[in-house]
Amino acid sequence: MAPSDQGNPQKPPLTAKSEAALQHHANMFDRWLLNAIGSRFAPAGVRFRLQNSGEAGFTGDSPLATVTIPDHSTLIRLLLDPEIEFGEAYAAGRIDVAGDLPAFIEAIFRLAAPQNFVSALRSRWLDLMHKNTLRGSRANIHRHYDLGTDFYKLWLDSQLVYTCAYFSEPSMSLEAAQVAKMDHVCRKLQLRPGETVVEAGCGWGALALHMAREYGVRVKAFNISKEQIKYARQQAKIAGLEARVEFIDDDYRNISGQYDAFVSVGMLEHVGKNNYEEFGRVIQRSLPSAGRGLLHFIGRNRPQQLNAWIRKRIFSGGYTPSLRESLEFLEPLDVSVLDVENLRMHYAWTLDHWLNRFEQSSHHVAKMLGEEFVRVWRLYLAGSLAGFRAGTMQLFQIVFAGKDCKAIPWTRDHLYSSTDKELKWFHANA
Repeated sequence: MAPSDQGNPQKPPLTAKSEAALQHHANMFDRWLLNAIGSRFAPAGVRFRLQNSGEAGFTGDSPLATVTIPDHSTLIRLLLDPEIEFGEAYAAGRIDVAGDLPAFIEAIFRLAAPQNFVSALRSRWLDLMHKNTLRGSRANIHRHYDLGTDFYKLWLDSQLVYTCAYFSEPSMSLEAAQVAKMDHVCRKLQLRPGETVVEAGCGWGALALHMAREYGVRVKAFNISKEQIKYARQQAKIAGLEARVEFIDDDYRNISGQYDAFVSVGMLEHVGKNNYEEFGRVIQRSLPSAGRGLLHFIGRNRPQQLNAWIRKRIFSGGYTPSLRESLEFLEPLDVSVLDVENLRMHYAWTLDHWLNRFEQSSHHVAKMLGEEFVRVWRLYLAGSLAGFRAGTMQLFQIVFAGKDCKAIPWTRDHLYSSTDKELKWFHANA
């Protein structure tokens, strides 16, 4: 007996006319969504184009950038979670940006809306997935810094310094500006021959080797990137500095002993807000009452999460603190903050150099790691450049010292004078 179709009538097939009507309404909806995006970013000179559904946004002759969105699905995902989905679509080649990419992102940063509910949920999920425990930190660092030293050699300076350079002269090369940055750090620390320094997070070892070679100190440098530690030890051997610089494959939380100076350049961003108190305790037990220290880190004007796509694709577990957040964990240490400097525009210039070098080597990067990797890193470098230009990102240097430290300068002349008269005076009288 055949089953009855009563109560379960089949829908009649769509006619060509009804299909056309549905498509028309879908296109109308897409155009409405596109206009909603375009009207928001038109003041920034940005034009949006949805294939088969027209354009919206800037209507002049020369847009800052034209963003082409291929389909309805990508458009919806962008509206639901722009913080993640723009980067994912760009990385996959589903979105094209015609124009100056850093300038486009800078314009977006200046007009961006607060994080929506979906973005906030995904951001929270990333925090849970990439906690900076002892094991988690190793995994987070491995994802970024152990990509292979040959990759970084393509676009960093000759010493592989992967932090903000210091352009004391606008015409300086990247190599010269990175040496100037290392000198800037050493002068702020008032390093003297024979002193001991501990470095938390040492990259490929350039600063530790510079401190030992140029300032006569002994350095213990901690790092949990195996690629970086391996390269740093090779460079110490080549430079004949193995007896004065020890590169230790271990977490900063395991630093022991006391030193004349504590330095951390570009590592606080990887500590995680929940670990700041512990980081402070490491500093406290590392420095005697006459010791001094320097923190160099990417920061914010106010407490705010790092971009979720950056945390997903580039810096797992990353957090860039406000100045207040960084000072709060120093307060219980009973140290005096001697100097605070913001090198934001120096980092913008550094990133401009990096991005140009990256683009020049992009075909090599593609052969090594693939086209999608190139797009991911292009967006990361361009977005970082835009962030420093727009002022959404800062670069802070904080110098602090114990209450018995005597090497406290009267002025900042020791940072900029070629004769270093004041520096020599302090060395003689400290």
